[in-house]
Amino acid sequence: MSDTNVLIYAHDVDAKRKQEAAKRILHELWSNRTGVLSVQVLQEFYVNVTRKIPHPISKESARLVVSTYSIWCIDTTPTEISNAFRIEDESRIGFWDALIVASAIKGGATRLLSEDLNAGQTISGVRIGNPFAAIC
Repeated sequence: MSDTNVLIYAHDVDAKRKQEAAKRILHELWSNRTGVLSVQVLQEFYVNVTRKIPHPISKESARLVVSTYSIWCIDTTPTEISNAFRIEDESRIGFWDALIVASAIKGGATRLLSEDLNAGQTISGVRIGNPFAAIC
């Protein structure tokens, strides 16, 4: 499972080394057929790469990326929202991050790649890893 930053960096020309790492990660996940994403991650990706990065990509290009990675998506249901409430309280993380963790659990992920959460931490059985720690 990946958070939004991995997708954003893969398409952000200004990310330089992080872009290379993100592309490598996504290629590996694609090749191994182990990629999992929440719909929330694709939504955040679209908004950020079309509006918030220094050199936004076109809406058409961003929509193509969303379409490509949509096969990795885990649907968010009221069950995941309830799980996110529990995870938020138990792990003391923000709701949106907790919802990504809840989606990871639903998707059977044992690892969540995130630059924002604490690398090495395990939340509800999902181990957090920062794929960019070595290049920061």
